[in-house]
Amino acid sequence: MKIIFFSLFPSLILPYFEDSILKKAKDKNLFSIEVVNFRDYAKNKHKKVDTEIVGGGAGMIIDNEALRFALIEYKKKYLTAKTIFLTPVGKKYNQKDALRLAKEEVIFLVCGRYEGFDERLIEDFADEVISIGDFILTGGELGALVVADSVLRNVKGVLGNMESLSEESFNDNLLEAPQFSKMGNVPLILKSGNHKKIKEWKQKASLLKTKFHRPDL
Repeated sequence: MKIIFFSLFPSLILPYFEDSILKKAKDKNLFSIEVVNFRDYAKNKHKKVDTEIVGGGAGMIIDNEALRFALIEYKKKYLTAKTIFLTPVGKKYNQKDALRLAKEEVIFLVCGRYEGFDERLIEDFADEVISIGDFILTGGELGALVVADSVLRNVKGVLGNMESLSEESFNDNLLEAPQFSKMGNVPLILKSGNHKKIKEWKQKASLLKTKFHRPDL
């Protein structure tokens, strides 16, 4: 898999992949990343990429030029890439999306800034428009990293032990059962060695935890 970020701030993205599990997986060529600074595609003298909002309104938006040129160029290179815009007005992202996107070969994650994108960019290029929650960030980079992390951990080999994915939160619309270290008092059933009983306990605990913390599920 390859993930390409379109961002005005590559330095916010690149360090995330230089530690821990994702660095090891990247070093094994289980995935690759690229960051495109679409300011480089601006045609004006000062490399401006923002513009005033037509019809009035506070702030500036990403204009309809530099990012457009960047996307056109990369669409030619990666014809089947899935293009995703990160914006608060998008569909709320969830684990089912992560599992689905993990099957893609190339994903473009387009990071917004200012008051958002010129709408024509979304209309012309977006396959999906995603929000990571009902709140506002200063830019789309954090959202794009959230999406990338959640997708990549579902790519075969990235976590090492794929069995760890089978009991995670949001599988079957349930939260993961409580986990305990070996120190101190823990539910005795978990030390019983009876795998059937342990599984039953975890299923019940998962259901109760979901009802308490996330009844909406």
